[in-house]
Amino acid sequence: MERYDLLYRLYDEFDTETLREYQDFVDLFPPVDSRVALDHWQDANDELDRRKEEIRTAFPTGGVFAEVAARADRESAFTALDLLNTYDRALNALVLDVDETLRSAGGTDNEIPRDTLHVLTEFHEAGVPIVICTGQTLENVKGFMIQGLGNEIVHSGRMSIVYEAGTGVFTPGHGSRTKQLLYEDLDEGVRSVFDEIRSRVLPDAPEQIRRGCHLQGNEFNVTLKPNFETGSSRAEAVIDSGLVYLLDLLGEAVAGRVDDDGDVDRTHSTEEFDLEVGPAWARAFYAAVDPEIRDVLETEGETAPIGADDVPDPVRALFERIDVAYYHADAAEIGSLELNKVAGVEAALDVLDIEDPFVLVMGDSKSDLRVMRWAEEHDTGIAAAPAHASTDVLEHVMDTDDLVFERGQSASLLRTAFVMNLLARIE
Repeated sequence: MERYDLLYRLYDEFDTETLREYQDFVDLFPPVDSRVALDHWQDANDELDRRKEEIRTAFPTGGVFAEVAARADRESAFTALDLLNTYDRALNALVLDVDETLRSAGGTDNEIPRDTLHVLTEFHEAGVPIVICTGQTLENVKGFMIQGLGNEIVHSGRMSIVYEAGTGVFTPGHGSRTKQLLYEDLDEGVRSVFDEIRSRVLPDAPEQIRRGCHLQGNEFNVTLKPNFETGSSRAEAVIDSGLVYLLDLLGEAVAGRVDDDGDVDRTHSTEEFDLEVGPAWARAFYAAVDPEIRDVLETEGETAPIGADDVPDPVRALFERIDVAYYHADAAEIGSLELNKVAGVEAALDVLDIEDPFVLVMGDSKSDLRVMRWAEEHDTGIAAAPAHASTDVLEHVMDTDDLVFERGQSASLLRTAFVMNLLARIE
């Protein structure tokens, strides 16, 4: 309990709140060409050093406690120590979603906040690799990460990008392993389904979807994004329609594929109901496995006239390898269940040579939840989420370590994780 006693003393005897204000000012001071402003920054930096020195001389391993006090309030510091006592190890990698996790549309001008970028820089300087794990395209992620963190960090060899929710991994500085196209390992049957959907998704789209959506520039996944503000009622309407449309395209592609491979039971033929049999199979199957998809189909009045048990086995076998993801008023997507974020994270950690991972997973959606569950099942990390995350994500996070942060405040949770690693230095 000695570390707890030392923390109590730190926050009882020192003005840690003012210390953190000085630290934030020094860290986040914008680049300006003003002698007066620079003198003000230097005065603040000198006062910061003076206050830290008081703590350094008052504690054993006082340097650690000075850095803890400069970054975390009392509650965050004790949370960090609780985590350390629970798991008895420091974090050796970060696995971070971007949209609605590191950054929040609307609240932060859709940019990663400066304080979040600064904490990530501190993790990098401490030798902790960063894995950005997102559904976005590689070029998009590379662009804003270089803009935010700088080319040197992104290409340092200690940062990896898992893009398109796990279809590819980009880890600069690792020779032939720098870019891994995981989707190339899929068999021809699954790839042919995706090829057909991609070739038809925009040309065959109804006018409402063609005008209201655009196709994200993915290498493999098929992702419809709204041409309206994310979260708006117009975005919701077009993405809900887009989800139904993608399900029908998938059903037709899979039905054609099983026809090529051999006969299937078509007891439920097109004469029995208006909907083609392939779309009916897709709607029935995915409504049964995903309550959000079922709710959208019901709201749109587009439920299948058959049940999931009526889907033939060869069709079901293909559906069980293909993921349909729905993100409310944000995106509708078809991807591979064999190429989810977990597969991408495992590949990234392998390239980064992290043999015994213990990671912080931060995310807000069902694709992130898979990584969180992987970390829990394999005892390889802890999970955190923003308060606006999906219900299933929040339930998981609150049932584990209750690491929930407010919208746009990812830096606060990252600081807690950083302090956890600082405290791990104390014997």
